[in-house]
Amino acid sequence: MNASIFFLINRGMQNSFLDIVMPFISEKAYMIFFIIVLFTFAKEKKKVLLPLMLSFFAFIIGDMSSNMLKHLFEMPRPCQALEGVRLLSACGSSSSFPSGHAVDSFAVAAVFSHFFRRIAFLTFPLAALVALSRVYLGVHYPLDVIAGAVWGGVIAWMIIVLQGLYSENFKKNPGKTVFTASVIGLIFFRYYYIITGPLDLSPDEAHYWEWARRLDLSYYSKGPLTAWLIGTTTWLAGDSPLGIRFLAPLFLASSSTLVYLLTLNLFPNGRNVHIKACAAGMMFQLAPLFSAYGIVMTIDSPFIFFWTLSLYLFWKAVGGQSIRRRAQSIENNSPFRKGGGGGFEESAAIWIWIFLGITIGLGLLTKYTMAFFYVCAFLFLIFSKEERAWLKRKEPYLSLATSILVFSPVIIWNINHDWVTLKHTAGQAHISEGMKISFRHFFEFIGSQAGVISPLIFILAIYGAVKNRRSFTTAQNTRFLFWFWAPVFSFFLLKSLQAKVQANWAMPAYVTAFIASADYFLNKDILRKGIKILLISASVTLLAFAIVTHYPSLINLPVKQDPTSRLRGWKELGVKVDEIYDEMASSGERGIFIFSDKYQVSGELAFYMQSHPVTYNVNLGRRMNQYDIWEGFENLLGYDAIFVRDGDENLPVELETAFDRAEKEIFTVYRKDEKALRKYVIFKCYNFRGLPKKVFESY
Repeated sequence: MNASIFFLINRGMQNSFLDIVMPFISEKAYMIFFIIVLFTFAKEKKKVLLPLMLSFFAFIIGDMSSNMLKHLFEMPRPCQALEGVRLLSACGSSSSFPSGHAVDSFAVAAVFSHFFRRIAFLTFPLAALVALSRVYLGVHYPLDVIAGAVWGGVIAWMIIVLQGLYSENFKKNPGKTVFTASVIGLIFFRYYYIITGPLDLSPDEAHYWEWARRLDLSYYSKGPLTAWLIGTTTWLAGDSPLGIRFLAPLFLASSSTLVYLLTLNLFPNGRNVHIKACAAGMMFQLAPLFSAYGIVMTIDSPFIFFWTLSLYLFWKAVGGQSIRRRAQSIENNSPFRKGGGGGFEESAAIWIWIFLGITIGLGLLTKYTMAFFYVCAFLFLIFSKEERAWLKRKEPYLSLATSILVFSPVIIWNINHDWVTLKHTAGQAHISEGMKISFRHFFEFIGSQAGVISPLIFILAIYGAVKNRRSFTTAQNTRFLFWFWAPVFSFFLLKSLQAKVQANWAMPAYVTAFIASADYFLNKDILRKGIKILLISASVTLLAFAIVTHYPSLINLPVKQDPTSRLRGWKELGVKVDEIYDEMASSGERGIFIFSDKYQVSGELAFYMQSHPVTYNVNLGRRMNQYDIWEGFENLLGYDAIFVRDGDENLPVELETAFDRAEKEIFTVYRKDEKALRKYVIFKCYNFRGLPKKVFESY
């Protein structure tokens, strides 16, 4: 039916007049629409501004959502699937369902006609002509444009409803309204970016996906929770980038919301509290370091969520409601009276501590940096006469025991694997190198923090957090913020004098630093004109950084300076190795295995090769990794193999004697601007004869 109606329009309606008009309508409809608007409402500029802005949003959301649906349905266009199509336009490489032109035109027409109903007789027929033109041109089926028209109408309805709610709520609480709308919009954008964006899986994501294919109590370098989460989402959504990254936008949105709620709880009676909470939450959302983990699903996505949730629960346990009863509590050397208050409140407080222990334990199962939470919480409690009373209560120790119980799978696994995680962590911390001073690493760390946070926001966050100590001795909330950013940041700052510190290691410090700096800079006592200009400049800078990190091609960054270059080119490598695999399989009778000398390459090949094969990582004198714990290729004697290296390298001497012969092929991946992104060398190796076992150089 779809094809029959398509040909009825595409060929049956053919005439020379429509051959001229339909391409023009298809491509110039929006110009026609705005000419109509310009002439009709030239004297009503104020009235037309909001409808135009909402129409623009409808266009953007329609375009993004139709792209997402095309990637999900992957339906070929009629010009790609049918013979005898009259093609009057470029066929295009994207999928057919739904028609993006139909979605956009009906969304814009519906939004504008809602505000100015007297031009509906112009806008809707124009939208219908756009939809019809896509079928006439041979690039869409009738069902594509019908579905596009319906979806465009749904988008318009949602925008109109949300605009009404937004306007009403903005008058009551602008900070909350802006924050809520921004978080929802960013969730939608991040899913759109995951589905349609230019980024392949990062090497770490591919490696954690490899872990998820072999679920265990723990792994060599990290806890098991990230693998468990990826295993769950890929079981539900398939082995795809969306399946792997599905939880990342939700974790970042939830973390940002917790920052917002924590700010409200810390300053319940403060001035501009919702504006401060919005500012802290949006810094968290848009800073490149955190924004990246709203798309890329590595250990930092769940880790920062559990850190933020633990902060929120800890404040609920030691501050919040209990702060109002603090004066009566101190005389009993207890945060709660045993009588009069009722057993329910104390029982509820105990459950908060238990939940806190669970979240800390889950954080530890994700990343061992979560152990800093113990240190920060202890410093907060010990360095205040009031909070010190908690150390004589059972609740903190119950929370500690709960977290260790949740963390126990890692302990059990390490008992059975010679404590390799402990050895690896000691190696990462450069403990064996002893005490030495390196100003090069120190300045590298400072530079990396300015880069991953954005220079102006980094300066404002640290300066504001330091200056916000003005009420340190009297305000519990100020002490709380300080003890949860200063120890973490100071530790890694000092550590950078001894050895290299990765840019993301200090990320927990910024959660409370953002809140503290928002409280300081948005205080009416200092909110002068110069500060306002500085804050606006910082916001613009942060937004610019966010745009560039998502779309670096906008400024044509060199490959070495492009932070996304490590996340591109892997899909092309997988396709190339698949071709070589099929060629070798068709010409030989032996089995074939895939391996590399880097775990990053092995993981990416496992994901991007069509059959998701088991891949291996050969030890040619490197530190230990997770592949060494799994079964290797030592027993695959007589097999052929494909060996892949990053860069133009020769076949290692050890492998020359391990195979009868090897053939070398260079494969280069290029960016869209024809610049070389990365070069690989692929060796076709024949008849594996074995390889002597090599001792690891380090952990």
